[in-house]
Amino acid sequence: MKTDRNPPSLLVSDENRNVFDVPGLQAAGMRLNNPVLPAQEEWIPMPEGSELMVLPHRHPVGYDPKRGRFVILKNHAGQPVLATAVFMAPAYTQLYRAAFVSHPHAPVLPLFAYSPVGWKNDRFWVTAIRVDQDVRQDPAQLDPRRVEKSAVQLLSRYPGNRLVEHLVRRCVREYRCPNAQNFVLGRWECPVPTSPFCSAGCVGCISEQQQGGVMSTQNRITFVPTEEEILAYTVPHLRSADRGMISFGQGCEGEPLLQGKLIESVIQKIRRQTNRGTIHLNTNAGHPETVDRLFRAGLDSIRISINSARPPLYEKYHRPKLYRWTDVLKSIRVARDHNAWISINYFIFPGLTDSASEMEALIGLLKSVRIDCIQMRNLNIDPEWYIRELDLKSDVKDCVGMLRWQETVRKHAPWIRFGYFNPPKEDWGRASRS
Repeated sequence: MKTDRNPPSLLVSDENRNVFDVPGLQAAGMRLNNPVLPAQEEWIPMPEGSELMVLPHRHPVGYDPKRGRFVILKNHAGQPVLATAVFMAPAYTQLYRAAFVSHPHAPVLPLFAYSPVGWKNDRFWVTAIRVDQDVRQDPAQLDPRRVEKSAVQLLSRYPGNRLVEHLVRRCVREYRCPNAQNFVLGRWECPVPTSPFCSAGCVGCISEQQQGGVMSTQNRITFVPTEEEILAYTVPHLRSADRGMISFGQGCEGEPLLQGKLIESVIQKIRRQTNRGTIHLNTNAGHPETVDRLFRAGLDSIRISINSARPPLYEKYHRPKLYRWTDVLKSIRVARDHNAWISINYFIFPGLTDSASEMEALIGLLKSVRIDCIQMRNLNIDPEWYIRELDLKSDVKDCVGMLRWQETVRKHAPWIRFGYFNPPKEDWGRASRS
């Protein structure tokens, strides 16, 4: 059987959001501001649960094989055209950013990750890799009718519990948060937001943005829950859920370490009632003393968010208010001292992530502390905004590509696990590699 080696064609939209392909041009990607023609093996059929997007005030960039160069397409068949992109389904990481050029005064795009998309053999194709085989957030696992039925039952089970009401009314029904949906279904990872405040001012923060700028995609929780509100539903979840986990630090809150005393007390009381399940923390990790207290109380694992392993780029994006990069390193070492499972929530941005200088810094970090897992999360931000904020300069020759990046990291840190989700204790010993 012959393999179809023809690349996907460029996908564009008219001003009425009618999407169509331009057969004479090939779909392209970008590393920073440099257009790139993806290799055949970098294209996969668009995963179920991905979202096709039209990008206003942006011209698509494609590759013209006849002229042997990249072109900016402003019009087709006499009509203006707009760029398209895909917001990838969970468990998939982009290999390039979407290829487009913005109008001079184009507004900043909403807080999503914009990946290349093309058209071939009557289907959409994207440049991505599945980095986690866990099906916990696959669309097939989250039937809307079943989720809503369970949500109604949960509200009646915990009347007056503000945190349960927040998770159901906001996270399940409004944000369609997969973790919250799995919680109401009584399985896997269960979110525990606690903090209305944060110790950082991340450029692409999805829960708080300055007025007049880009809109946040999730509003922060507006109250600090009580111990009783947290214990009421987390203990039963850990006791009964398969591969059960509770996680402090969610997209709908600020920094959980700012509620360290509350979380410390809650963890202690949970562990007096059950030893089942995994207690996990997602954090900026800016307060190592608090991290130490939480592990002493019974915390099992930690995931630390970073956009870069280089302090200047880290601080440009995260804009820490109450800590510095050195505090993050101290927190990682504290977690290692407690023999915890350590993940970094590494914001992938092709052109920066796979650059030689960033790889060197990341590998140095992995080796110095022996981090267990890299969660390869797409960075939800307008890519041109990010490039401006960090003042990123690029040379395509300095970038190895994301697939080779994975190989290089694994070569220098062979113990490392790549993933997308927080693994429960039951999965820590698995030798799975993506």
